[in-house]
Amino acid sequence: MIFLILVLIIVIILISNIKIVPQARAYTIERLGSYQGTWQTGLHFKIPLIERIARKVTLKEQVVDFEPQPVITKDNVTMQIDTVVYFQITDPKLFTYGVENPMAAIENLTATTLRNIIGDLELDETLTSRDVINTKMRTILDEATDAWGIKVNRVELKNIIPPKAIQESMEKQMKAERERREAILVAEGQKQSAILVAQGEKESMVLRADAKREAQIKEAQGQAEALMTVQKALADSLVLLNEAAPNDKVLRLKALEAFTKAADGKATKIIIPSEIQGMAGLVTSMKEVWQSDTPET
Repeated sequence: MIFLILVLIIVIILISNIKIVPQARAYTIERLGSYQGTWQTGLHFKIPLIERIARKVTLKEQVVDFEPQPVITKDNVTMQIDTVVYFQITDPKLFTYGVENPMAAIENLTATTLRNIIGDLELDETLTSRDVINTKMRTILDEATDAWGIKVNRVELKNIIPPKAIQESMEKQMKAERERREAILVAEGQKQSAILVAQGEKESMVLRADAKREAQIKEAQGQAEALMTVQKALADSLVLLNEAAPNDKVLRLKALEAFTKAADGKATKIIIPSEIQGMAGLVTSMKEVWQSDTPET
């Protein structure tokens, strides 16, 4: 009976010392107080009372968000900055035996590194140089944590909180800058509008001038064509008159017609050739005779 109990106890002890290491985990093993080895993923057996698991280490990338740290810039402005560190354990042995409290060590190292970097920058540089600060911190932390079996993959400045007075001053400055940009945009709009109006008026004046010039040209061309038509008709009539070989009576009659047209004008003094005077008298006499022969109604 006692033997069975002893066997059962031994079986329970053996079973309890069978360990399975999960994926992305590692166990550091000590034997009689000294480092014996590192168990990777899989099934392992621990010697009872001789070996023990010193630390269970996760190999996944971890994220640590540290509390805001007070830092002083080069121009003596105190601000609060909190950081986020992304790291991964690459050597479980160094992580176990390299530093007593790795998280506290990383936090203190991050704070001192941040103070050193910000101390060389002014306020404006600090607010506009996040990428530079992140790169410098990652490089420094990665080199310092190599001895602890830690790989720092990325460091980010989460928040930069300047003093309240500085925040109010920055807000006023930003408001003034926005108002200045707005005034510039309004002035540019008014300038462009005035330019467009002036260009429109200029083009309108040019078009009106072109239209007036075209009208004058058309009018002059019409007058010239009318004059040419009259002159051509006169020339044709003279040609026909010459071809008809008119006698003296016809010529005198034409002269009389010309005299009649001249008399209808506004001239105050007309010189009548002697040849036409006789014809004029004859026409007057014929007109009087015609009027006397006409019965009164």
